[in-house]
Amino acid sequence: MSVIIYRYNTSPYSAKIENVLLFKNILYEQVNVANVLPRPEITDLLGLTHRRIPILAIGNDIYCDTSARASFPPSQNYGTIFPNKKHGGGGDTGLIKAFVFQWVDETLFPLGVGLVPWASIPPAFPQRSRIQAMVAQRGNFPQLAIQPFGSPALHLQSAHPANPQQSLLEEQLSDGRDWLFETQTPSLADISVHFLLVWIKHRIPGSETVLDANTIPKLLEWLARMTDCIEQLKQKQPAIPELSGSDAAAQIVAAAFEPYTVVGFNEREAERLGLKVGDEVSVSRNDDTGASAFEFTSPMVEGWSAHKFGTVGKLVALNREEFVIETTGSAGLVRCHFPRIGFATRLVSELKK
Repeated sequence: MSVIIYRYNTSPYSAKIENVLLFKNILYEQVNVANVLPRPEITDLLGLTHRRIPILAIGNDIYCDTSARASFPPSQNYGTIFPNKKHGGGGDTGLIKAFVFQWVDETLFPLGVGLVPWASIPPAFPQRSRIQAMVAQRGNFPQLAIQPFGSPALHLQSAHPANPQQSLLEEQLSDGRDWLFETQTPSLADISVHFLLVWIKHRIPGSETVLDANTIPKLLEWLARMTDCIEQLKQKQPAIPELSGSDAAAQIVAAAFEPYTVVGFNEREAERLGLKVGDEVSVSRNDDTGASAFEFTSPMVEGWSAHKFGTVGKLVALNREEFVIETTGSAGLVRCHFPRIGFATRLVSELKK
C-alpha cells in the first residue's frame, strides 16, 4: 500500500497526521510543499484545489482533511488510535471523534491560533486574513492577534481564553489517568491535543504564560508523557523517504483505489442533499472564507476561480461520514475524500447561476 503525505515543516496538522500514522505503524513517503499558495504539485498534477495542508494519499485515494483520514485504513494489521479502555470495554470511538472534530479543532485550535502575532506575518501569507477573521470571531481577543513578536503585551496571554479550556483538560486528568479517555494506550484524542500544545510551546513567544505549571500541572505531566511516548515510537521508525511532486503524482495515479462499495452511495442522504451519483459538484469547508488566497482557476471549470468552487469533481460515493469525488489533473485521475462534518457539497451548475 502506497501512503504519501503532502506537508510542510511548520504545519501543525502535518505533525498531527504524522503522529496518527506513527501510532498506526504505517510507513509513508512525503512531499514537502510550500507554505504559501499555489502548490502545483497538488493543484496542477492532481486537479485538487483544496488549499489546506496536509493531504494524505493512500493508493489512488486522497484524504483532504485530518478528520476524514483519522481512522483509515481499517485493518487488523495496523496499530490503533481508538484503543480499548484501560479497565475493559471498547474505546469510545464516536465520543473521541466528536471531542476531536468539534472541541479540539473548532474551539481549542482557534484559541491557540489567537496567540500568533499576526502583525509580523507577511500579508501575502495565504491564510493570514482567514485566520485573523476566525480568531476575532471565535476567540474574541483581537488585541492578542495583532501583537508583534517580543511585544510586552504578550503578558495579556495570562488572561487568554484558552486557559479555561485547558482547565477542562486538567480536570479530565485529575484522577491520575495516563490518557485523556482512560484508554490502554494513547488515542486520537491524545494525539489531537498534543500536537496543538506542542505547537504553542515551541512556536509561540511567551507561551509559558499559557502553559503554566502552577495552574495545569496534570496537563503538563500528560504532555511530557505523551511526548516521550511519541519519541520512543519515532526511534523505531525508519527514515522517511522524500518524493518530488511529479514522482508522487505518478505513483498515486498508477496505484489501485478502494472499491466504490467501501464508501457506497447512500441514496437517501444524496436525495436529502439534492445530489445523485455522477453529478459535477464542488466540495469546500463551511468556514473557508479566504477567497483572496486562492485566485488561480480550477482545472475542472475553465474561467471560474477555484476559491468560488472549492474542489470540483464528479461525485462517485457518499455516505453519512464522507463525500468522494473524482478529479483529474495533468498526471491523471484520482479520487478525493472529504468528511461530511465541516464540509459542504454543491452542484457546480447552481454555482454558475
